[in-house]
Amino acid sequence: MLRIYDVVLQLIREVRPLLETMARKDPDLTRQCQRALTSISLNIAEGSYSQGRNRIARYHNAMGSAREALACFEAAEALGYVASVDCVRALFDHIIGTLFKVTR
Repeated sequence: MLRIYDVVLQLIREVRPLLETMARKDPDLTRQCQRALTSISLNIAEGSYSQGRNRIARYHNAMGSAREALACFEAAEALGYVASVDCVRALFDHIIGTLFKVTR
């Protein structure tokens, strides 16, 4: 399992209050964000036990889901649903950067 997996779980724990705030304003965006967050961890786990192109594909999917989740929070911030997401941006950048390196 990639060590970044634990960082993803940490990220999920840290954004939980943002999700709760977002849910009061936009339940649909919140559900999409939750699915994207879950997809990051699930694809990393699946990729860790895959081989060859399947492994790379799972890590690409995880990277895309991480970017999607970040975009959900950025949109929620722009819409005024949540305060600044800068508190978790470094974790997203770390996850996306690591997955980018692994897929190259």
